[in-house]
Amino acid sequence: MDQIPDLLQKSAELDPDKCALEEWETGKSVSYRALDDRAGRVASMLKAGGVAEGDRVAIACRNRIAFFEVLFACARLGAILVPLNWRMPAAEMAGLIALTEPVLALSGAEDLETIGAAAPGLPVIGLDDPSAEGYEARLGTAGVLPSRSFWPATDCWYLLFTSGTTGRPKAVIQTYGMALANYINIGRAIGLNAGDTTLNFLPLFHTAGINLHTLPTLFEGGSVLIIPAFDPGTVLSLAAAGRFQTFFAVPTVYQALAEHPFFAVTDLSAVRHWGCGGAPLPDHLVRLYAARDIMVCNGMGMTETGPTLFLMQPEKVTAKVGSIGKPQLLSRVRIAAAEKGAGDVGEFQIKGPAVTPGYWRDDAATAEAFTADGWLKTGDLGWIDGDGFYYAAGRSKEMFISGGENVYPKEVENVLCAHPGIADAAVIGVPDEKWGEVGKAFIQPVEGSKTDQTAFRDWCRQNLAAYKVPRYFTIVDDFPRTAAGKIQKHLLPGAARHG
Repeated sequence: MDQIPDLLQKSAELDPDKCALEEWETGKSVSYRALDDRAGRVASMLKAGGVAEGDRVAIACRNRIAFFEVLFACARLGAILVPLNWRMPAAEMAGLIALTEPVLALSGAEDLETIGAAAPGLPVIGLDDPSAEGYEARLGTAGVLPSRSFWPATDCWYLLFTSGTTGRPKAVIQTYGMALANYINIGRAIGLNAGDTTLNFLPLFHTAGINLHTLPTLFEGGSVLIIPAFDPGTVLSLAAAGRFQTFFAVPTVYQALAEHPFFAVTDLSAVRHWGCGGAPLPDHLVRLYAARDIMVCNGMGMTETGPTLFLMQPEKVTAKVGSIGKPQLLSRVRIAAAEKGAGDVGEFQIKGPAVTPGYWRDDAATAEAFTADGWLKTGDLGWIDGDGFYYAAGRSKEMFISGGENVYPKEVENVLCAHPGIADAAVIGVPDEKWGEVGKAFIQPVEGSKTDQTAFRDWCRQNLAAYKVPRYFTIVDDFPRTAAGKIQKHLLPGAARHG
C-alpha cells in the first residue's frame, strides 16, 4: 500500500467518543475525536512557527499525551518528528540536534535547560509553560489544519536514534509504512482488539515507547494508559485493578516487578498478554512468571525492523523456554553464514515492509547495513530448531573463540543468571596467551547475597563445557544500559575489542 489513509482521522470517524489516551497521574484524557482535533491544531501551530513539509521538529519530554498529539500533527503536516533522549547531557544531545537540524523544538519543563544548552537559538515551545507562549495557550488560538489526503508509505514520519550496545548514535528512518506493518505484525501476534488498553511507560525516544504497543493500539481503536515512567508498585496496582490488558517491557522491568514485595500477592490475571524485548528474558525469570500462570512471551526486534520481528506464542512459552518465537506475519528471516539444519548458528537477516530504508544522512552506514541482495544485516546471531522456533545467541561482535571453540556469551549469561545469588550478568572475551581468548564475567549480585566468586565458577562448571566457563569474575553494582535495558558491553573494562 503506497498511500495510507490518515489513521488517526479514520479512528476518529469510526469511534469518536472512545478514550484514546489517558494520563494516570494527571487524570487528563482525550477521545479519538479530541485527539484528532488537537493534532490538527498542533499542526497549525507548527506551521505558524515556520515548520514546513519535510522539516524536522524535535521533542523532549516524559511520557504524556502531548507527545502523541505532536506525532500525529507531524503526520498531518508532513514534518518529521525527532524524539530526543532526555537522559543525555547537553553536549551529547547537541550532536543529535546537529545531525537532524530541527527548525523548532517542544519540551517538558524538566528538559528545557538541556535543550537550551544543546541548541542555543533553537525556538522552543514549553509543553508546561502556562504563559501565552506555551503549548496549551497556542493550541487555544490555533485553527485546525486539514488532514493530508493520505500518508505516503515510504515517507519518513519520525527519526529514532540507536547506538545499540556499541556507541555512535545513528538516526533510523521510521516511515508510515513501517508503522502500519508493525501494527499488523504485533496485532496478529497478541490478538490486539479495540477492547484492549495498553500501558505506556517506556521512554518515548525509544521504539518500544511508541510502537509497543501504543501506536498499534491507537490504530486498532483501543485505549492507552500513560504513566510518566516505570514504577513497579504503580504497575502492579494498575494491573490488579484491571486497568490494562496488554503489557510490553524489557527484562529489567520484569526483574524489578518480580523483586517487589507485592508481586507474590498481586492478582495479575486481568493482563492477558505479556511481551518482552530489548534483550531476551533470562530463563529463570520465564519459569518464575510461568509458575504464576503468567506466560511472558520473549521476542526480538530492532529499531530498524519497526520493531516487531519475532515473538513467542504464549502456549509454547514453557515448552520452548529461551525461544524468541517465530518471525511475524510481514517479516522474512534468513540465517546467513550457517549450513541448513536445526542448531546451526548464523546471523539473522531480515526483509519486509517493516524494515527501515536506512539511516538519516548516512549513506555509508545504510550501505553497510544491507546485503547486496537487500537483506538487513542485524548483527544478531541465532539458530532455528526442528519445530521452526528461533533462538538468539547474542551479537556477532560479542562471540569469541577460546581454544578453537566458539563461545556465545548469551549462553553463559543465561547460566549465570539462573544462579540464585546473581541478579544480572555480562560476559565478554578477553585476550589469553594460551587459549587466544577466555571469558570475563561481570556479575551484579542479588541485593544482600554473598559475592562468592568460587561458587559462581563452580556453578558454571556444573552447567557448561569447560571452555565456556569464564576465567575471570568481576563484581559490579550495576551495568551501563541502553534505554531498552541492554547492557552496553563496550563500556565494560576490557571490552574495547567489541566496539
